[in-house]
Amino acid sequence: MADNNEPVFQIQRVYMKEASLEQPNSPAILLEQEQPTVDIQLGVEAQQAADGVYEVAVSATVTTKLKDRTVFLVEVKQAGIFEIRNVPAEQMQAIMGAACPQIVYPYLRGNVADLITRAGFPPVHLAEINFQAMYEQQQAQQAQQGGQTSTIITSA
Repeated sequence: MADNNEPVFQIQRVYMKEASLEQPNSPAILLEQEQPTVDIQLGVEAQQAADGVYEVAVSATVTTKLKDRTVFLVEVKQAGIFEIRNVPAEQMQAIMGAACPQIVYPYLRGNVADLITRAGFPPVHLAEINFQAMYEQQQAQQAQQGGQTSTIITSA
C-alpha cells in the first residue's frame, strides 16, 4: 500500500464529451470545385469533479468555408478524468494546463479527422501542439495582463 502522502497522477478515463457536424449549404456547395478555407480553434478547460478527481477537456472547432458560405462546421470536445492527489498547488495548474491536455489531445485529433471523413470530406488533421509551451506562454501573458486566457486560435 502506498504512503498516503505520495503524489498520485492517474488517468481514470478518456472520452468524447461532445461532437457535432453541420453542413448547412449541402448539397449545392458540395458541387463547388474551389478550395475552401479552414479555420481551427482549440480550447482547454479544467474543473474539479470530486475530491482529488478532475476533468480536463480539449475542444476543437473546425470551420471550412467557400467565400462566405460554410461547407462544414465540426465541433468536438474530448475529455479526460484524472486522479491527482498530493501534488503541490504550484504544480497543479501546470498538470491540468499542460500534462492532461497533452494526454487527451491525440484522441481529439483522431475523432475530428474521423468525423470529417465520415461526413464525406478529406480529413482535417490537427497539428501537434506543445501544451507545455502553450501553458508557459499563457502564464507569461497572464502575468502581463492580470487575466487568464484558455483558448488557442490557429488557422490552417
